[in-house]
Amino acid sequence: MVQGYKVSVVIPCYNEEEGIRRVLEGMPESIDERIVVDNNSTNATGDVARSLGAKVIFEARQGYGFAYKAGLPAATGDIIATMDGDGSYPADWIPKLAERLIGQELDFISGCRFPLADPRSMPWSNKMGNLLLTAAMAVLYGRRIRDSQSGMWVFRRSLLRSLILTSDGMPLSEEIKIEAIQRGFRFREIHIPYRTRIGEAKLRKCRDGWENLRFLGRKRFQSRTEI
Repeated sequence: MVQGYKVSVVIPCYNEEEGIRRVLEGMPESIDERIVVDNNSTNATGDVARSLGAKVIFEARQGYGFAYKAGLPAATGDIIATMDGDGSYPADWIPKLAERLIGQELDFISGCRFPLADPRSMPWSNKMGNLLLTAAMAVLYGRRIRDSQSGMWVFRRSLLRSLILTSDGMPLSEEIKIEAIQRGFRFREIHIPYRTRIGEAKLRKCRDGWENLRFLGRKRFQSRTEI
């Protein structure tokens, strides 16, 4: 627990057998609940997570959004943290981010990876894609943030009943931030160290980038028609 609050971590995984082992082995003891969503892996990702004490949820429909929409409702903590199963996000930072959430009376913290602590941790093409998508979000939604694609969030579980998450894929990462901001929750970005991933990258750069950009426009248009 962190300052009397139960903390759950939710980690979506697709073929992260090696990475999830290191992530769970490095998880702070103050994290009360570890949930790993096995997103139809073809290796022993789920078995490894289970052997290390994680609650494993199987989601056959592949997609970042599908995985989170299966894992987030299963969390029972007062505070939910998220991260990837590839070791790129700092699990040891979860308690300090939870303390900031509590101490500053925030609702949602998004970990900001930029500027990168280690420039080698992210390929140049990924940096440019992140810059473009973050700029597009600022233009479309009128709120400037530094890292719209970050996959490390710490937020109060009570928010889930208010957030309308429609994406089944990678755009869910930007959508959850848009929802938190537009619904008036107390949102803040806090810089975190980002590390080189363990194992093979799953990101389909051009396809996923285009999907994220289209989603930003579609969600913005739909929100206008609903007003």
